[in-house]
Amino acid sequence: MTSNRVLRIHGIRLGTMALILTLAAGQVLAQSMDLPNRKDALEGITTAGQPSAEQLAAAAKSGFKTVIDLRGVSEDRGIDERSTVEKLGMSYVTLPVEGAGGVTYANAAALDKLLAGVEGPVLIHCASGNRAGALLALRDKLDGADDKSALALGVASGLTSLKPAVEQKLAQGHD
Repeated sequence: MTSNRVLRIHGIRLGTMALILTLAAGQVLAQSMDLPNRKDALEGITTAGQPSAEQLAAAAKSGFKTVIDLRGVSEDRGIDERSTVEKLGMSYVTLPVEGAGGVTYANAAALDKLLAGVEGPVLIHCASGNRAGALLALRDKLDGADDKSALALGVASGLTSLKPAVEQKLAQGHD
């Protein structure tokens, strides 16, 4: 005799519960991965310095879906990052930010557009995490945050030596 009943625990279908637990485990794994200068100030977005091939493999295994590379075209990554990321099943996107001159509201808006169109969790990196934090601060300002809150988010996301340039941009409110 077959039954069409579905096993439920506290009103939740067993299949739904398994999916919830799988997603939660992926989020925990993504949160525990070792990356240089790793920051997790925003849900679903991790910032870091340049990851190695091994760290990218750990990111894929941990559930990351997209890598956004903010390094300039001429910067040495030590690996063929695009190929490595794509072979691991993640999406690879570049948004070249050339030093302090590349920390602009235009690039922050471009990052915002990229983040809206990619699957997460997302790893955003540059060489150290500094440019990632800088762009996230400007992005927060574009989203309506006050200067102090935007700067705090930037610092929490890896902003260090570019802090004076970001403070200046925040005070100007535009490029």
